[in-house]
Amino acid sequence: MKFNVIILVYIFLTPYQIIGQKKNINHPELTLKIDSIIDNNRFNGVVLLTKDSTKVYSKSIGYSDLEKKIPIKFNDQFVIGSISKQITAVLILREYEKGRIKLDDKINQFLLNIDQPWSKEVTIHQLLTHTHGIKKLDKPLEFKAGSQFDYSQLGYELLAQILKKVTGKTFEKLSTEIFNQFKLTNILHPKNKNNQHLVKGYEENENGILEFTPNSLYNYVAAGSFISNVEGLNKWNQQLYSGKLLQKKTLKLMATRYATRIHPIFDAVEYGYGLLFKDGEQNIQIGALGYAPGFVSTCYFYPQKNMNLIILENTANDLHDFKETFKVHIEIMKLIK
Repeated sequence: MKFNVIILVYIFLTPYQIIGQKKNINHPELTLKIDSIIDNNRFNGVVLLTKDSTKVYSKSIGYSDLEKKIPIKFNDQFVIGSISKQITAVLILREYEKGRIKLDDKINQFLLNIDQPWSKEVTIHQLLTHTHGIKKLDKPLEFKAGSQFDYSQLGYELLAQILKKVTGKTFEKLSTEIFNQFKLTNILHPKNKNNQHLVKGYEENENGILEFTPNSLYNYVAAGSFISNVEGLNKWNQQLYSGKLLQKKTLKLMATRYATRIHPIFDAVEYGYGLLFKDGEQNIQIGALGYAPGFVSTCYFYPQKNMNLIILENTANDLHDFKETFKVHIEIMKLIK
């Protein structure tokens, strides 16, 4: 497999267990610190922190419907934004494990309707790592494939189309099958009718007022429109990092640094296949943030501590500065790290 970037490091994987029905671990000091972060900032959503097979911290705060003042519930569903990309990456890598695709396959081997020379140049690996240079399907590349990083929603939609070609199944059917197979039924494709607990998303307008946002699902599903509650993403992490969804050697590929992104929150951050981490920190803190209109999400795993942090929020404040929008998320992440 030939890549235009260098594989630098791989993740150290800790054996992991599925969360059970045990009571919360008693961590009063940690609980007080998380409570303080939430109490001192605007937050409307759900937080779940687990260690091994138990919950360390869980709380739901605020409203699922601000107009009707309906209290938010722990099992309420949220649009998870770019956390969706790691789901798409896993689906691609499972086909790679079956030998149906190679990561250096060119996309013209699968997508015959793209009438551009670059379809013979861009690889599946470059779609996964945002290094492909595609801006529009009917336009030339913005840069030579593999030479730069440019965050792309379209690239992940093309991955969904490749999956349809390879498997003969729609992206909805394929993703739903893996959710059912691994008992991840709290994660949903947005066409799934079991989304009756989906909360309303709100964005702060220029006058500082939170307004309902009707276009939360406008993005390509493969890039940013899956739906989940906190327990769904917690279980996803457990299945992913324990090597149940992918073979361990494939998971190492997923968690390898292929490109550096200048991130609006983290500044320089390394990018794997749908996973983000600071340089050399795959065994410390690895995962993704997600944003969809009105929804602010965090899904991270801490291998050395065997902990998962899931934060789902349905109010997006301070959109002029994403560091403020994700302030509660980032402060809790720093505390756990």
